Formats: sequence, structure tokens, C-alpha cells
Amino acid sequence: MAITPPMGLDLSYGAGLVISPARGKTLNDGEGGTLVSDLKAYTSFQLDIQSQVERADKMPKQALRSAVTVDLEKDAGTLPYLHVSNKHDIPACGTIKNKETVKIQCVDWTGGQIGNNDSANDVRDVDLTKVHYLTGPFEIETAEPGDLLLVDIQDVQPLPDQPWGFTGVFAKSNGGGFLDEIYPEAAKAIWDFEGIYCSSRHIPGVKFAGLIHPGILGCAPSHEVLKIWNDREGELIKECAHMERNVAMPPEPQSVHVGSGDDKIKEQVGKEGARTIPGRPEHGGNCDIKNLSRGSKVYLPVHVKGAKFSVGDLHFSQGDGEISFCGAIEMAGEITINFSVIKNGMADLGLKSPIYIPGPVEPQFGPGRYIYFEGFSVDEKGKQHYLDATVAYRQTSLRVIEYLRRYGYNDYQIYLLLSCAPVQGHLAGIVDIPNACTTMGLPIDIFNFDISPSAPVKKQDLGACAFAS
Repeated sequence: MAITPPMGLDLSYGAGLVISPARGKTLNDGEGGTLVSDLKAYTSFQLDIQSQVERADKMPKQALRSAVTVDLEKDAGTLPYLHVSNKHDIPACGTIKNKETVKIQCVDWTGGQIGNNDSANDVRDVDLTKVHYLTGPFEIETAEPGDLLLVDIQDVQPLPDQPWGFTGVFAKSNGGGFLDEIYPEAAKAIWDFEGIYCSSRHIPGVKFAGLIHPGILGCAPSHEVLKIWNDREGELIKECAHMERNVAMPPEPQSVHVGSGDDKIKEQVGKEGARTIPGRPEHGGNCDIKNLSRGSKVYLPVHVKGAKFSVGDLHFSQGDGEISFCGAIEMAGEITINFSVIKNGMADLGLKSPIYIPGPVEPQFGPGRYIYFEGFSVDEKGKQHYLDATVAYRQTSLRVIEYLRRYGYNDYQIYLLLSCAPVQGHLAGIVDIPNACTTMGLPIDIFNFDISPSAPVKKQDLGACAFAS
């Protein structure tokens, strides 16, 4: 709304409005008529401002634009606004203005491969060449290499016609998980959403508020950045060829989906495109940070013109570590984001990797309402490791499983729960050789019975999660 003051009026903001005569003119005592005229002009102008402000207040706010609306009835691998793998020449599915706020819908990370049922066959047989399905990429106007993209997460919600999510333990033979040497079978829990809360028929006795967030946020890598990724991960694969597990996932031509891209782009992405399984220091990606919830601000490095931003892998809730791999409460949903470009932000802020400021929305249990379990760099066979935080956190997880097993849960139910409930994982110590020390805080109040150490243990029939047949 533009308002032009009458000529000769100098309107300044602050304590009030100031009237001055025309520039360069001195107001003498004999010019009172001019002053009266100026005052009348000011009064008329003030009334005009008030009238326009009142009209503006009555105008409805413009509805937010939906940048993408997903169709859950169609094969995710055919939709032009989704893609798997990362490469800068995957065509943009739309353009977003600098400073614009938009709504973006996402399918669940498997593209709908997991069903709301009581069998884990779908988790056992999931096609991991068809993940993650990301919505995008979007060109952000004015973004250039060296800038930062400020992603202001204003809201995240499940889709109204799919008010449920899932947590899975992948079979060791197909993806595995953090504890797959001990728990090698596929398992699943379905969670029903009730407003901000969730509960599961497969893990009874538990209910908690979700810390809803995206697992993946990132901008496309440049050709140079992509080469760095493929080179260093390829070297790791060669160095660890003797190990009986995958240590990294190279480019995969099977099931490549590049949105609206043609066969030539599809072939290039199959040969060179980075898989989206890991997060990476240059752009973020699949970091699965549970605190990137509503109100969070994420600063992402930009490596290509237009940024080519993508988002997906939405979670209703997740524990620190997401230890079962398919381990958050995975869901299809809609995220509302405001985008701002910070010119030359990477250099000005001295950033090589993303940073974030968490939002104010998270479940409140209080510092006295957690039980914290400790783990050290000594594995389950009694072998000492040197400052190994991975071994330590594995032992921390096993300590919690042993504790909760006493109430009637089976180990897979607990494994699933620790992966998706709002547990607090911390690195307590990393310098006291030979042991790293990690902790996991389990919220007492997510259970409908008392799990505190001082309470008597009453074993119950707590059902079972879904298993494969």
C-alpha cells in the first residue's frame, strides 16, 4: 500500500509526524495562513492513512500456494514432481520466489510400499532402489552458488486422508539396521495419529506427542561436489571390501526416477547420481534430525543456480539415532516452508555444512521424567574398542531393551519403540580412553504404567509387533 503525502509535508517515523514547510523556505510570523493550510493538508492526509489501514485490515490474507500436491493413488515412480538420487541436472518441478511461503506435499519415503496391516512382509521385501522419494527439485529465484538458502519450517502435518504411519526393522538380508546382528528379522509397527498424539496396536501401553519433522532437506550438488561424493565413497567401498556388509551405496541405475527428465538424464543419474541414504557435509540431505520441527530454521549451502531444493522423508516422531533404519514414524504429509536467499552466505557465515536453529515446539517431559541408560565402548562379547561411540550407543540401546523386556514387551517391540519415540541420545564423553560414553534418555510418561526404577515390576501381556510370514 503506497501513500504519497501532500507536497511540502515532511513525514518522518518515530515519535510522531512532523510538518515542515517546503525545503529551503523559512516560516515567518506573517505566514500563519500557510501553516493553517499545511495543518489542514496534514489532517486530511492522516484521515486518508487511517481509512486505507482500516481497509487493509479487513482484507483477507492471501491463501498460501501449494507448490506440489501428491497423488497417493499413482505409482510414485511415475510422478513428475518426485525423484530419487541427487544430481544437478534433474529438471526442476517448479519455481519458488525468494521470500515466498509455500505448501509442499510428500509421499512416504518408500513411495507407498508399506501398508497399514499386520504383516511385515512388505518391510522384508521393500525395494531399496526405490527410496528416498523426494518432492522437487524446486528452483529458488535469485539463488546462486555460494549463497545460503534459509529454510523456515512453519508447519508439518500428515495428509488428512492418511492419518497413520509406520516404523520398521529391516531384515539383515535387505537393508538391516543398527542392531541387525542381534535382531536380523523384519518387523513393523503401525501408528495411528490422534491430533498431536500417536499410539500403536503393535506396541500397546504407549502414547506420546509427535515431534513432527522432515528427515531430508537439501539443495542439489554441483558437478564438482557430486564428483567429490562419488570419489570418497567409492574409495571407502574399496577399502572395506573385506567386510561382510555394505559401507556405502554407489550410484544405482535400477529404478532411477528423475521426475520429468528424459531417458538421457535418467541414464546419467543412474551412472553418477548420489544415493540419498546418507547425509553429506556439503549439503545436509538425509540427516534425520528430529529437532527440525515446526519453527525451525535451517541454513543450507547452495551449489547450483536456483539451488534446486528437495524435501521428503517426513516423520511424525523419531528417537535420536533412528536405530532401526526404517525407524521413525514414517508418513506421507505436507510441509509449509518460507524460503529466503542469503547472498554470499557461505563465505559471510563461514559455513561448509548446514546449521539449524530448532523451533520452540517439542514434547515436554521435564528433566526429572527420563531414565538415562549408559553405554561404553565394550561390545556385547566383552571386546574392548577404542573410543568407539557407535559401539557405545549400541550397548546403550541394548541396556534399554533389557530393562523394558521385564514388563512383557518382546525385544523387537522395544527396538521399534526406541527408534521412533522421543528418546534423548547424547554423547557424554569422547576423551577418556579407551571408552566413549553415550546415554539414552527414555521418557517415563509415554507409558501408561510406571517404569521408574523404584516401582514394582508387573509383567503384562503386551501383544506383539508385526512379523514377516
